[in-house]
Amino acid sequence: MAPRLRPSLIVSAAWIIPAALAVVDVVAQRRLSGEPHADVSQLVFAGGDWLLYACLTPFVFVLSARWPIARPHLPRNAGVHVALSLLFCAAWAGAGTVLRAIVAPKTMWFPPLKHFVSWLFITFPFGVAVYLCVVGIEHAIRYFADARERELQMARLAEQVSAARFAALQAQLNPHFLFNTLNTIAVLVRDGDRAAVRIVEQLSDVLRRILTRHRTNEVPLAEELELVRQYLAIEQARFSDRLRPTFDVDESLLAAAVPGFAIQHLVENAIRHGIARRSEAGQIAVTARRVGDQLEVTVVDDGLAVDEERATVRGHGLANTRERLRALYGDRASLEIAPATAQGTVAALRLPLHTAAAESDDAR
Repeated sequence: MAPRLRPSLIVSAAWIIPAALAVVDVVAQRRLSGEPHADVSQLVFAGGDWLLYACLTPFVFVLSARWPIARPHLPRNAGVHVALSLLFCAAWAGAGTVLRAIVAPKTMWFPPLKHFVSWLFITFPFGVAVYLCVVGIEHAIRYFADARERELQMARLAEQVSAARFAALQAQLNPHFLFNTLNTIAVLVRDGDRAAVRIVEQLSDVLRRILTRHRTNEVPLAEELELVRQYLAIEQARFSDRLRPTFDVDESLLAAAVPGFAIQHLVENAIRHGIARRSEAGQIAVTARRVGDQLEVTVVDDGLAVDEERATVRGHGLANTRERLRALYGDRASLEIAPATAQGTVAALRLPLHTAAAESDDAR
């Protein structure tokens, strides 16, 4: 990226405009008054006198930043700049006298020293105004830059707060998942079921995924579904043939980004609040499809249905899931829980459709 010019240099370059207008003014006044055309030396002085302040402008910027006209030192610094404006008038008048003596000595109406004093008093009225205008420009530019920096800092802070809140919410969900899985293993061990060994191996793989999920807020849909399948394998050992999961996922969506553990948590709630409360076999259907520019993931169970009042509070972790969605996507994502048309419950998760890169094993 090309380096940015300092504001003081840009303002200094802007003095070309009044310098050019001053030359035009000399030419126009001569013609209007019927006087002979101005010679080149007069035109050079007319424009060059304004360009002298272009050389002084960077110093005004430095002094303006050194003594800003702002609280708590507003009266003192304002007085400082009034005094500095007089000094800059003297510098401008002195430089103008030297310039006139070099390029247009015939136009000097007094000896050099006396001409300087005369030119100084001529300079005072608009010289003070010019200095204060330059100070105002520096203050405006600095205020804009500071405001922009504060906006960037606030944006970074908001992102950090959002990430921290997301991490805290995810930390609440992970133990919830682990405790339920360990409870399943405990039941199998008490019953002397040899499947407990296989479940421990599956849990080991699940734990590996859990302990590496803190590296990212989003994961590919394929990775989340793999975790769901491992979790369902653990739960099938508990429910035997009572749990029948099915998946209907568009393969073109496997790279779509989803919040880590979001689908697993919906499946977990479907088992706990739907399938586990009935004695006969139950089915859980996980589907993923594209709806416009959104990814829609639904988890449907044919267990006990929820009523409208309990739909929003089914499972305390759903509130955390909604908070995570708000932290990641704002109002662009939603999670709805409602009774199914025939029997059971439908959990619909809608997210902005975009892709997520899978973490390599080395990164984990």
